[in-house]
Parts: sequence; structure tokens; C-alpha cells
Amino acid sequence: MNTKYHSRRNALVLGLKSSLALAMGSIGLSVKAKDKKLLIGYWPIAAGLPFYAAVERGLFKQAGVNVEAVKFASPNQVVEAMIAGRIDGCANGVAITALALADAQSPGSIKFTCMNYANEKYILDQVIVPINSGVKGISELAGKKVACGPGINNATLAKAVLAGAGATNAQVIELPIAQILPALAAGQIDGAYVLEPTAVIGKQQKISRSIGAGVVSKYVLGDNLPWIGGAAALNAKTLKEKAELINGFLKGYGAGVEYVRKEGLAANQYLKGYTAIDGDLAKEVPISGYIQYNEVKAKDVKALQRLFDVFTERKVFEKPISALTLIYKQS
Repeated sequence: MNTKYHSRRNALVLGLKSSLALAMGSIGLSVKAKDKKLLIGYWPIAAGLPFYAAVERGLFKQAGVNVEAVKFASPNQVVEAMIAGRIDGCANGVAITALALADAQSPGSIKFTCMNYANEKYILDQVIVPINSGVKGISELAGKKVACGPGINNATLAKAVLAGAGATNAQVIELPIAQILPALAAGQIDGAYVLEPTAVIGKQQKISRSIGAGVVSKYVLGDNLPWIGGAAALNAKTLKEKAELINGFLKGYGAGVEYVRKEGLAANQYLKGYTAIDGDLAKEVPISGYIQYNEVKAKDVKALQRLFDVFTERKVFEKPISALTLIYKQS
């Protein structure tokens, strides 16, 4: 077993358990106290676009519900806040594997209401190399230094992508996202597994070029399955204690999804203020695909289950997790 991975997974689990214990002992922090309002956490990435648009366009208010956006620095912080009861749910873009791992510690505590996905059409994940690199394909990164963003989710997927593409013995190095492009430019790494907007920024600044897009779907999941990498979700406690707000929230969020689908890149104007993406960059950042809870099909469950199985095989999940049980079902 990979000791580093095992210890880091345990650290995340312990953090989530501690948050859960605090929630049980601190009624003052409970979402129960925040009547008539839903606090929704997000971290500043492009995949949260339907939520940003719904807030800024007043779609939640039109649906009769008061929603407050709460910013966090990382997806793990969002998940921990959900488990601790400090927020009611999260927007799209929060790592779906982190949400699943949290639910495994307290089964039934989290339900996915909208999932975001990537494939060769809806591009989120890419492998990039320095613009002047002679590398033409991912397999040529065998034995080379390949960076990824921080965290076990990024590292697990980067290793799985490289292995699936035939890049044997590649050395995966976790770096803060802001350091990946400078490291490529300085020749400190040979390539990187990245999420948008890093590839777009690298292209604009003539630092890097892509040698593969939709790589998790292609090299890890296979069978043309989409990579369902993130989700909007609600706390099960909120679903029970604020039941009168849920339909309005789902209606407003759904309107945000439909707006993004209809407007495409024009919807990226709402990334401003929620992410660091603005100006000309916003015009190029690809739109994610979205699957709402009432649109889920058998192939979507299959894709998500395949992802969870990969994390089980790589010992990130201690035991198998059922994808189907995590998806919200309206009663």
C-alpha cells in the first residue's frame, strides 16, 4: 500500500470526523439556526458557473428562496463545513470524491443535486507540456516529471491518466496551481495534468500547449464515459430541517444550469467576482457539462461508479462506495 496516500487519506478522514463531532456538540454552528436562508459553499473555479449565474441573475430570489454564497479556499474546506453544519450545501466544482468520502464517514449525510462533467467536448482536464517541448503524446512522458494540483484527488487522477496513456514510471509532483506554469516555463517539470483555466492561461501566455484533453474520460474511465468530477450537493440535515426551501433552491439552481447551457461562453461573465477569471480569459474558458438530479441516466451512474471504483482500487476509498445512493431523489 502507498503509505503516503494512506496517511493523507486518513488525515482527510480524521478531519471530517472531527468536523462531524464538532457539529454534534455545537448547536450554535448548526444550519438549524439559519432559518429561511440557505448557505451554499463554493470554491473559486469555473465549474461553479450555474450557481454564480443563479445568484447574480436573481434566479433563487425568483424561486422564492434566499441563498447566500460562502467562499472557501479548497474543496475539502467546503466539505468539512458541510459536515460540521456551518453551511447547507455546496455549488458545482467541489470534488465529488471528497463529497463521497465524507458521506462514507456519516452515511446518508450528503446528496448530489447537480453534477458537472468533462469529456472531449466539455473540456476541463488536460495534459500540457512546455510550448517548445518535443513531446507529442502523453505516453512520451514516461519516466519524466509531471506536475498536478495539490491534493489526493488530483494526484490520484494524474497517476491514473499517465498509467492509462502508457506513460510508465512518470514522477507525479504536486504543486500549488499558481506554480505549475512557472515551473513549466523554467524547465523544472516536463508536463502537467491540469484543470481549466490553467491550460487556457498557458496557451495565452505562450508558455504551454496541450497534448491531450478530456484525459480522465479517455484514459481512466474508458467506454466514452464522462468524467463526473464535481457536484453541487445538499446536507441531509438541511433537506429535513429546511424542507420548505428545497424546491425553490432546486428550481433556482436548475434555472442557472439552463442559462449556462443556452448562453455558453457568454455566461462566463458571471465568473467575475467568484473566481480569478476575467476579461479575455473568460471568453476562452470552456463550459462544463451538467447533469441535474432529475436528468440522471443509467450511463451517468455507471460513469460515476467507475470513478469511485478507481479510487477504491487505488486505496483512496477504504471500501467501495455506491454512486447511486448519493444522488438526490425528490420525494
